[in-house]
Amino acid sequence: MEHNFLTVAVIGTGAMGRGIAQMAAQAGCQVRLFDQQAGAADAARQYIQGQWERLRDKGKLDSAQVEGLSGKLQGVDALEGLAGCDIAIEAIVERLDAKRQLFATLETLLAPDAVLASNTSSLSITALGAGVQRPERLAGLHFFNPVPLMKVVEVIPGLRTNPQVCQRLAALVRAMGHTPVQAHDTPGFIVNHAGRAYNTEALRIVSEGIADFATIDRILRDQVGFRLGPFELMDLTGLDVSHPVMESIYHQYYEEPRYRPSAIAAQRVAGGIVGRKTGTGFYRYTNNQAEVSPEPATPRVAEIPPVWVSPRAARRAELLQLLKDLGARIETGASPSPQALTLVAPLGFDVTTVAVVDRHDPARTVGIDLLVEDAATRRRVLATNPATRLDMRDAAHALFARDGKPVSVIRDSGGFVTQRVVASIVNLASDICQQGICTPADLETAVTLGLGYPLGPLAMGDRWGGASILEVLFNMQTVYGDPRYRPSPWLRRRAAIGLSLKHEEA
Repeated sequence: MEHNFLTVAVIGTGAMGRGIAQMAAQAGCQVRLFDQQAGAADAARQYIQGQWERLRDKGKLDSAQVEGLSGKLQGVDALEGLAGCDIAIEAIVERLDAKRQLFATLETLLAPDAVLASNTSSLSITALGAGVQRPERLAGLHFFNPVPLMKVVEVIPGLRTNPQVCQRLAALVRAMGHTPVQAHDTPGFIVNHAGRAYNTEALRIVSEGIADFATIDRILRDQVGFRLGPFELMDLTGLDVSHPVMESIYHQYYEEPRYRPSAIAAQRVAGGIVGRKTGTGFYRYTNNQAEVSPEPATPRVAEIPPVWVSPRAARRAELLQLLKDLGARIETGASPSPQALTLVAPLGFDVTTVAVVDRHDPARTVGIDLLVEDAATRRRVLATNPATRLDMRDAAHALFARDGKPVSVIRDSGGFVTQRVVASIVNLASDICQQGICTPADLETAVTLGLGYPLGPLAMGDRWGGASILEVLFNMQTVYGDPRYRPSPWLRRRAAIGLSLKHEEA
């Protein structure tokens, strides 16, 4: 469907409004800018002009194109100057009362068939629509910052929105060169909802004393392929932005445990320690560069003991081959000798539980995370239990570092970092599909473009095995009795029959 929006009004000329106006002009629309702060609309117009001139200098636009685009921008001094626009997109303060008041005023100025769109990231579109006379023409149009670079836009109908409005908005988004995804009007929509698992689970892992911020970031970058670890990401975004989102979604879902925010983040927000913008967050910054402690050195070990591998280890054949490649002396008996390093590779269970249940000597037992195949990672992760001897820990570290691949050793307080974070991401995404918030395809698109994950969350489940993810969740829930790890029916049913998590039922 054609969008037919010849004239676009953008209200609010901060970073989001400027980006929306720039992309609307580049889509061929005439754009009128309004901001209640005197001079802000003209300042925004000059800023956008500067962006186009930079694109010209880089050879991405020519002078004629810049001149043509400049003629599409107009600042207005009063809301009345927006009369006649085909669509009004608001990007003002994130307050329900302020947005409702604005839309009520716009409704008196614009034609009856003009569309009203909100760039809200957290407010209910249905609630916004309840404040206007014609809610069928109001929808959410959620862009991400910076708008020109973030290529996904969420289109959100309220309960009374005319479906054709969303179709026209999706066409406008495509004309901007972006990708539209449609979400139901639920807390966090798609991207902010799906993104809860990454940061909140990492914060829980820190709170349990399993590993520090830098170690968790290294593990998730090197084992899974995230561009930024969760604590690097929160520092970049700013906890003053990300923590309120955590709180908002938690409360909007009536204190659902899986969305529970962290006291670690709340304390930092209260103290103004929110990230790069303040020079200190989870890391301290000098010249905008994080100060990161060096990794612990690989221990020097005179002699590495023989190694016995649990018959219940995940990827056992791969692990045995890896040990051969590393030159380990492998025991093949039914049980380890009194001198052997005992290796376990559990999914979801902690090393202590495995040692007790399988009757291994905990002093000689070390775990390795093999949810992701070793060949696909740039780091190995080991876990000790409270009784693991120092010499056994050091021997395992030295052995798995023999080929130069970095090794992180974490504490055994509640499972492996990668397993917990990936399983939480996949499970939450599966629950979004189960609720029908969006299609699996739109979910994958929204997360990869909006959050920059190396794979969509459902693709992660398919890549590393829905059955393995389900095993991690079942075992975590069994051992810790925590409802956060309750498997989604979407995941459980598909994993049970070996079906792709991206499969939609007929």
